[in-house]
Amino acid sequence: MRVIALALAGRAGARLATVLHIAVSRVTLLNLIMALPEPDVTAPRVLGVDDFATKRGRIYGTVLIDGESHRPIDLLPDREAGTLATWLTDHPGAEVICRDRAGAPEAMQVADRWHLWNNLATAVERTVIAHRPCLRDADPQASARAAAAPSAELNPDTGGEKWGVTRTRERYLAVQRLFARGWTISAIGRELGLARHTAGRHARCEKLHGLTDRAIRTTRLDDYKPYLIQRWNDGCTDAARLFREIRARGYPGRTPQAVRRYLRPLRAVAGPVPAPPPTPKPHRVAHWIMRHPDHLHTDEESQLKNILARCPRLNAVHRHVRAFAQMVCNLEGENLAAWIDAVHADDLPVLRSFAGNLHNDRDAITAGLTQVWSSGPTEGQVNRIKTLKRQMYGRAGFALLRRRLLLG
Repeated sequence: MRVIALALAGRAGARLATVLHIAVSRVTLLNLIMALPEPDVTAPRVLGVDDFATKRGRIYGTVLIDGESHRPIDLLPDREAGTLATWLTDHPGAEVICRDRAGAPEAMQVADRWHLWNNLATAVERTVIAHRPCLRDADPQASARAAAAPSAELNPDTGGEKWGVTRTRERYLAVQRLFARGWTISAIGRELGLARHTAGRHARCEKLHGLTDRAIRTTRLDDYKPYLIQRWNDGCTDAARLFREIRARGYPGRTPQAVRRYLRPLRAVAGPVPAPPPTPKPHRVAHWIMRHPDHLHTDEESQLKNILARCPRLNAVHRHVRAFAQMVCNLEGENLAAWIDAVHADDLPVLRSFAGNLHNDRDAITAGLTQVWSSGPTEGQVNRIKTLKRQMYGRAGFALLRRRLLLG
């Protein structure tokens, strides 16, 4: 019954016991788990640390594992640094700590490579979004398309930049100027004619690209624009009818307003309009940059090559990603300082910010890119906790989860 209780807990364990002709209630099975002795806890030489949620957004805990045997050694009831520091004081001996940053200054701190790569992917995607005009294919008819295709959303005074980006930049500078003078959020909103939450968002945002990224994202209509151009050239100019047609093809919009706005500039164009070439989404281009070159399809490799040839900055991003990937795969952490200097030498604000964060925690990240230890086993135990946990509240629920993890 203890084995059943540790594997399946209460209700599921009771159902299995019934199949095995054992008459036992779920409460009895849970009591058997709670009656088991506490496991002996000793600090391993290599300690893995990660947090987990027993109730997302509200209740968190911390799991500690032995980095060499990959077995869990303890569960902490919260994810506060002070709780972990107390545990490390009571259980000295850890020489290497994976993922954690505080609590044992005498131990080697090892940053997790997966999280470093994931953060780099986020920085790359934001950089691609900032250079979205470079994703458009250039061909001999580019000037004709630019003259014929809808351009109401572009600002001619900023070299093809979207009007929404220009407006966001102007608002941001105006709000920051007034906020620096000591104006309140409400006063700024009244002065500039902005809603209070909009003025507050612009005032609290430290970097402009955090706001402009939203203004230059693709729209839901982008995938259907070639079809709209094709139908326009066929003679169908009814926006409502075209809206119904693309709705049948999967367009998620509920009103034809976006279709009308897109077709409005076409009504002033005489003759057929050349269909715009499909533009890859920024997140897809970022994915191509982050993937191993040998894993790209032929068409993906060709499109990425053309994009990098048109945009020197994205080409620099691609070069930095390849260098960072080599450090991760070959554990060449000694090259981190040179990589950070190379990034700072290029005009890539988002990637510079990422490199600056690496510099602030360079010792732990260098260890993460040099040592064989990682947080992979810890993440595996977090996934195990997700399969073990139930809707448990209070200390009894946490104690039950702890015993199931450590003794199961």
